[in-house]
Amino acid sequence: MKESVLLDVGTGELEVIVFLVNNNRYCINVLKAREIIQLNDVRPSTDSSQNILGITNVRDKVMTVIDLSYILDKKPTEVTNKKMALVCEFNRKQVMFAVDSIEGIRRVKWSDITKPDQLLRGSLSVGNILTEEGILLMLDFEKIITDISKEENPYIRGQKEIVKKSERASKKIYMADDSKTIRTLLQSVLESAGYTNIHSFDNGQEVLDALSKLKQEQGAGFKKEVDLLITDIEMPILDGHTVTRRIKEDNILCELPVIIFSSLISDELYHKGEAVGADAQISKPSIHELVDAVDRLVFK
Repeated sequence: MKESVLLDVGTGELEVIVFLVNNNRYCINVLKAREIIQLNDVRPSTDSSQNILGITNVRDKVMTVIDLSYILDKKPTEVTNKKMALVCEFNRKQVMFAVDSIEGIRRVKWSDITKPDQLLRGSLSVGNILTEEGILLMLDFEKIITDISKEENPYIRGQKEIVKKSERASKKIYMADDSKTIRTLLQSVLESAGYTNIHSFDNGQEVLDALSKLKQEQGAGFKKEVDLLITDIEMPILDGHTVTRRIKEDNILCELPVIIFSSLISDELYHKGEAVGADAQISKPSIHELVDAVDRLVFK
């Protein structure tokens, strides 16, 4: 992906790659995709899961190809030279998602992304975008990866290795992440460490509203109710970078430590978190680093 498509941080906007699977339109944040390639020479793997299309060679690197057609519609993909693939990086591993075609890049506002209906349990969408061409679904790629690799789930594996400390129970943590799967896993990890007083939110606007209400009611004393915020970057309505910037620009809320915990943290994008004043930035799923950063900021 070219640097020119990346937007300034904290603007409340993002750019998404729009792609088609079985004539339905979906999208992914530009920052989550490393590149777009034509899908060729996919060979079957030893994995028996139908979610996995196979493996392929990309510049002398073997990558797993995930079959979005099967995951979304239970229709196995027939590999032809007309298929495309999104190369993404999650949990510090690069994987490919097979798609039918790429429509292009579109600029949208986080405020234009609405939450999926709560009746749609287990939905793979984290947001809906109304466009002139119809509804555009933003997929929860982290849930897709987590569901496929449950045996190697880094959150569950890391949880078993964390030492619980009783003094952590006195601290009050706010957590914002649009993925219900990640919120549940992360809360379980933090509780295993001893941080049992956690209030979770599924988008940036909700957590900012809660903090603003505390500020209005208690002024500088708001920190009696919350010691730290852990926020994802990619969330509907209001993204984590914008939430962090608004907190740090507020003359009272600026005292709240903010940790950005996201799969979008990379050497190339680290400066964006610095620009909005984040106290720490941790790449998912580095659980031990996250707990260490929380300890450092709430017990200083």
